Amino acid sequence: MDFLNSILVKPFADMAGAPDFLLQVLWEGLVAGVLYALIALGFVLIYKSSRIFNFAQGIMVVFAALTLVGLHEKGVPALLAVPLTLLVMFILAVVIERVVLRPLVNQPDMILFMATIGITLFLVGFGEIIFGGENKVMITEQLYIPTGSIEFEPFGGFVSIEQKDVTAVVGAILLVAGLILFLNRSKMGRAIRALGDDHQAALSVGISLSTIWVLVWFIAGVIALVTGIVWGARAGVSFALEVIAFKALPVLMLGGLESVLGAIVGGLAIGILEKLFEIYWGQPLLGGNTETWFAFVFALIVLLFRPQGLFGERIIERV
Repeated sequence: MDFLNSILVKPFADMAGAPDFLLQVLWEGLVAGVLYALIALGFVLIYKSSRIFNFAQGIMVVFAALTLVGLHEKGVPALLAVPLTLLVMFILAVVIERVVLRPLVNQPDMILFMATIGITLFLVGFGEIIFGGENKVMITEQLYIPTGSIEFEPFGGFVSIEQKDVTAVVGAILLVAGLILFLNRSKMGRAIRALGDDHQAALSVGISLSTIWVLVWFIAGVIALVTGIVWGARAGVSFALEVIAFKALPVLMLGGLESVLGAIVGGLAIGILEKLFEIYWGQPLLGGNTETWFAFVFALIVLLFRPQGLFGERIIERV
């Protein structure tokens, strides 16, 4: 009886008894969810246009952040280093399309997936040669990202919100809004959607596969840079940052591998739910550290009932 009470009653009583702390937990979960959604978007865009699961998305986050910090260390002003980093990510997209993807057109999906693993290993080695392997500090102040905190007292309690987290959330919202407008209103955006909906039909009406691939890999690079700045401001910049890409896997499982909306909703859901579970169930009952596995377990449970994810399309094969 006590066990059931600790699972079904006490957590909700704690939430109701300290609503200010609940708000703090929800905010932390929201920030994490926004970042998870950003990473997942990079996977979704590339998969929609090319049917390639981009294993290199994590190292692209690291590489973009290291490039930004590295350029600033070489004396380039921070606000100039940002467009130069975007130029580097565009060049990287062109090189990947010309050297890796174009020769592998019409190859099995597994071959393309293995190619992205090769891209990952290359960027790790190349990045260590160029930037070194030591940890670096994100140039937060030089980018005019506020570093203070906002404090207020709801429900007679106390909540503290980091200004850099507010900046991250606002920046992510603007980026996602711009991306959705681009995909729905621009000619190239509609071409990306058409390629994702019907590969052969899109090619038959003259849509350039090479151009679209360069574009989506560059957009993934832009997302990687924004993610790298935000995560780097929170945890520093190092090759260990690459592991955050694995947090996108349960988001993709939950939202569906081809859905932009699924990546957004899945990221927010995973971020908020894993934080709530960690605070109200994980720490009291399991000793904490549940954030490392909760998202995967939750996504697997969803997949048992909806294998294509919440927003994925059901695939029906006729034989």
